[in-house]
Amino acid sequence: MNDSVEIYLLNQLDDPRGYCIDIRGYKLKAKINRGLQAHTCYSYQGEISVDQGFDSIKLIKNQFFMPSFNVCMIASSITASANLKLGKCDYSKLQKFEWSNKGKIHPIGNKKLCLTVNQGQSKQGGGGTPVHLMRNLSLEFCSNSLRPFQIWGMRGV
Repeated sequence: MNDSVEIYLLNQLDDPRGYCIDIRGYKLKAKINRGLQAHTCYSYQGEISVDQGFDSIKLIKNQFFMPSFNVCMIASSITASANLKLGKCDYSKLQKFEWSNKGKIHPIGNKKLCLTVNQGQSKQGGGGTPVHLMRNLSLEFCSNSLRPFQIWGMRGV
C-alpha cells in the first residue's frame, strides 16, 4: 500500500484539512455502489485512508484505481453534470481520465470537462474533530470561475 496516494483539491475551501476524492461511507465500510464524493482528507490522521487511496502507478496510465476495493473511478457519462461512480476496471472510455499539467482532471473523451467539487454548501459527515465535511463531485465544463473547485494535487503521507 505504499504506492497509495490521496487526490486532494488544492483550494481547502471551508475545511483546513482539505477535500479529497472519497468513497461514500466510512473507510473499510465504504459503499462502492454509492459512488464518489469530495470529503475531508484523512491524511491529518497520519495515513492515507483506504476509501481515499489511489494507486499512484496506475494514475500515470490514466486509471484512477482504488486498490483496497479493487475498483476504478468511472464517469456516469462524458457530459456536464455527470457524477462519478466506481466499478470493475476495464479500461473503457468512461474510466480513462487525464491529469493535465495544470492540475485539472479530465475524462479523456472530453477534455472540456473537469472533475469539479460542488461549490454549494458543504454537508457535515458523521465523525471527526472538528466534524468532517462532504461535497458532491461531478464533471463540469472547465472554467476560470470554477478554477478553485477544479485544481487537484496528489500526495502520500
